[in-house]
Amino acid sequence: MGYMTINGKKVEFTDEKNVLSIIRKAGIDIPTLCYHSELSTFGACRLCTVEDDRGRLFASCSEEPRDGMVIYTHTERLRKHRKLIVELLLAAHCRDCTTCVKSGECKLQELAHSMGVLKVRYDNYNEIRPVDYSSPAIVRDPNKCILCGNCVRVCSELQGLGVLGFANRGTEATVTPAFEKKLSATDCVSCGQCRVFCPTGALTIRTHMDEVWEALGDKNTRVVAQIAPAVRVAVGDAFGMKNGENVMGKIVASLHAMGFDEVYDTTYTADLTIMEESAEFLDRVKNGGKLPLLTSCCPAWVKFVGDQFPDMKENVSTCRSPQQMFSAVLKEWYRDPEHAEGKKTFVVSIMPCTAKKMEAVREDSYTKGEKDTDAVITTTELIRMIKNAGIAFDKIESESCDMPFGIGSGAGVIFGVTGGVTEAVLRRLADGHDTATLDAIAKCGIRGEEGIKETVVPYNGMDVKICVVSGLANARKVMEQVQNGEKEYHLIEVMACRRGCIMGGGQPIPAGPRHKAARAAGLYSADGAMVIKKSDENPLMDVFYNGYFKGKAHELLHNHR
Repeated sequence: MGYMTINGKKVEFTDEKNVLSIIRKAGIDIPTLCYHSELSTFGACRLCTVEDDRGRLFASCSEEPRDGMVIYTHTERLRKHRKLIVELLLAAHCRDCTTCVKSGECKLQELAHSMGVLKVRYDNYNEIRPVDYSSPAIVRDPNKCILCGNCVRVCSELQGLGVLGFANRGTEATVTPAFEKKLSATDCVSCGQCRVFCPTGALTIRTHMDEVWEALGDKNTRVVAQIAPAVRVAVGDAFGMKNGENVMGKIVASLHAMGFDEVYDTTYTADLTIMEESAEFLDRVKNGGKLPLLTSCCPAWVKFVGDQFPDMKENVSTCRSPQQMFSAVLKEWYRDPEHAEGKKTFVVSIMPCTAKKMEAVREDSYTKGEKDTDAVITTTELIRMIKNAGIAFDKIESESCDMPFGIGSGAGVIFGVTGGVTEAVLRRLADGHDTATLDAIAKCGIRGEEGIKETVVPYNGMDVKICVVSGLANARKVMEQVQNGEKEYHLIEVMACRRGCIMGGGQPIPAGPRHKAARAAGLYSADGAMVIKKSDENPLMDVFYNGYFKGKAHELLHNHR
């Protein structure tokens, strides 16, 4: 334990890794552009520079705390220093702020306003570089890059890919894929985490809102939406509601108000995923199939396996993701002229994930030659559409999902958090459905935000070894351990984004520790309020397998490779 004096006030510190964290703990807002607690310290922007009692200036993000330090955070000298930095950044920055997709959410714009930068005294002589639209999920605009290095570090450190890096020096420096390739020509998995950490509009979501509005305006088109579990605990952030609040009913009502003909909950096909994936797992165990079974719900992870560990591709479950299952089911349902009623069907998937945009255009995401998911919009895009439609989200009355696919289980709801898929599988395999059984599953070691979790669960005389992973750098570590024989598992669940879909690349930002914890708690709370806890107890499962879709399950719910 030590003490330092900050702006004349004595502040205690213990194990904080830098002066910046102590300043923030003391309740002082100090600006940064390149600092994130989950990434390595880079010290590029220098906005967090502070002054000590000897007049020395230093970046607080990279300075280790020492007992007795005397720090000043907002002297006149520092105010001018920070204002000049922001002005210089703007001087080399694209200034089409009013038409930028990040307008109103841009950290650089926010800092310029708060520091009183009302004009830029310097001209921008940088050559205008082409915008990269090649990715189905992410748009990269190098003209808006401020060289903070966030995207480089998140892609390398959290995702273990290193798709982006620095090139050239001085005024020619830029962030780019190797050899200035397009994103689509790299190992990018469309996870969108670069966009989450980017403070400007240099990396943004490739939007598909216009296509959805166009479909909604066509009287001959039936527009059907499905909403992923993690979306319901993030939309409220944009409307001043409690962090992590479950606003599913308001989302459904808003979509109906926009003109969506039918609105469904993706938890329905999350239940179908569990039915199919648990059956596939048991079949592999019984008949000597390839193990460990790797989950297939996260498209970024699936692409990662294919690119980085091609010899393990056959270990990936053949099950489609809940998104693709639902879209295939809906398209099949409306192929029937009686259900179609003379209209074409346009399926909109509302996801917390940018990689779902990539998944929707994958070759194995077509059924009978038809694209199953017509458009994917992220939580962020949904928020913009709600605002664009003039809907008072905080006042709109909640509505329920439509039928015949409007029922899901609590097991499907928790798909949105790391460990949720595994917990749902274990519920399916468990004989009982009483509170004690469900509590035992919840406490077996699969919950929590740790990047790698291991547990062993007894089932029918065997010990099932399970690993739950979030973050692709962690996934790489686990896969290498499996390949070299260090680790042995029967089932591995992977989500590309740390903490799972609640922190997907399409979710609202910024989202600090409280948001992250609240979103997870919101999903578990929603699960707790559900009458149906297990996928196999969802009455629509029997309707699916023995009703209209009888005999079609494999074609609709599995990839055909």
